[in-house]
Amino acid sequence: MAVEIRVPALGESLTTATVARWLKQAGDYVQHDETIVELETDKVSVEVTAPSAGRLENCTPLGTEVEIGGLLGQIDETAEAPVAAVAPVAPPVETVRPEPIAPVVESPPAPKPAPKPTFAEPQVSAASGIDDPRERRVPMSRLRQTIARNLKAAQNTAAILTTFNEIDMSAAKALRAEYRDEFEKKHDGARLGFMSFFARAVVGALRDYPALNAQIEGDEIVYRDFVNLGIAVGTERGLVVPVLHDADQMSFAELERRIADYGKRARVGSLKLDELSHGSFSITNGGIFGSLLSTPILNTPQSGILGMHAIQDRPVVRDGQIVVRPMMYVALSYDHRIVDGREAVSFLVRVKQLVEDPRRLLLDL
Repeated sequence: MAVEIRVPALGESLTTATVARWLKQAGDYVQHDETIVELETDKVSVEVTAPSAGRLENCTPLGTEVEIGGLLGQIDETAEAPVAAVAPVAPPVETVRPEPIAPVVESPPAPKPAPKPTFAEPQVSAASGIDDPRERRVPMSRLRQTIARNLKAAQNTAAILTTFNEIDMSAAKALRAEYRDEFEKKHDGARLGFMSFFARAVVGALRDYPALNAQIEGDEIVYRDFVNLGIAVGTERGLVVPVLHDADQMSFAELERRIADYGKRARVGSLKLDELSHGSFSITNGGIFGSLLSTPILNTPQSGILGMHAIQDRPVVRDGQIVVRPMMYVALSYDHRIVDGREAVSFLVRVKQLVEDPRRLLLDL
C-alpha cells in the first residue's frame, strides 16, 4: 500500500514552498517519523517527516514549487526493511616471491623536443560574455530571493535616513564584569551580554518616542503599546530576524535566554514561523563581525532599526582630560515619512544615556 507524502501547513500568509533538499532518495527504506525532505519558504525551512515506514518512491524533483497539501512523494508500506549484508571473507592469497632478474643495460632514448605552449581560446557565452571555468553558478535560494526583494522594496518605499552617535561602554562593561558569574549561576546559565542592555534601552526609548515603534498602513499610522523586538541573526542561508514578542515585559535574564536560543536555532534553521513575524522594531549587531560603522536598512514595514558596532578603545575628552574609553558607534535608520529628525536623534541620545548609565535601566529612569 502506498502512503502519500503531502506538503504540511506552512504558517501564516505562506501558501507555497520549494523542494530544497531530499535527505533520502527514491528507493531508500525510511522509518516512521524520519526526516526525509526539506522545504524552503520565504521565511524558514520546513522539515517533512515520513508518515510511515517503507520504501520511498516518486520523489518530487528539487526546485519544484509546491502548494500546501501538494504531493511530495509516496511510501510503499509493503516493502521489507533491508537486511544488512555480510561481506564474504576472502581466502588468503599465497605470496609468490619472484626470481631475481639481471639488470639490462640499454641506451637512453633521445629526449623529445619540449612542446610549444598552447593557450586555450576563451569560450564566449551569449548570456554572460566570457564563460570562465573558474566561475560557478548557484541558483539563489528562496530565502535569499525574498531577502533581496524585501530590501529593495524597503529602499523603494520608505524614506530611509540614518543618524549616528557613540556610546561609552565603560559602565556597562564594569557592571557585566562584576556580576556576570553571579548572574549566570542565578539564572540557570543565562549569560549576561551587551545585547540585553541595548534591548532594555531600546524598550525604554521607544516608550518615550513611540513613532519609532509604529508603522504606516495606507493613510493611517498604527501605534503600538507593546514592543516586539527583532534581533537580526546572520546564518549561512541568509539574514533572519527572530522576534522577541512583548520584549517590554521581559527581564534581563529572559532577554538573554531568548536571544541565545533564537541565535542557536536560527543557525540550524529550526525557527518557527510565528517567531519571525510581527516585529515592531529591530536591532542588528555588525560589531560581532568587526564592523566599526554602517547604515542598517529598515526591516519594513517597521519604521526603525538600531545598528550596534564593534567596541574599540578610543581617546575621548572627559572633564577636560584626554582618556581612553571603550567606545561603540551606533546608528539609527528610520522612515522619515513617520519619524522626524528631532525624534530620531532624541531616541538615539536616550539609548546612549541608558546604556552609559545602566542604573537608569534598573530604576526605570
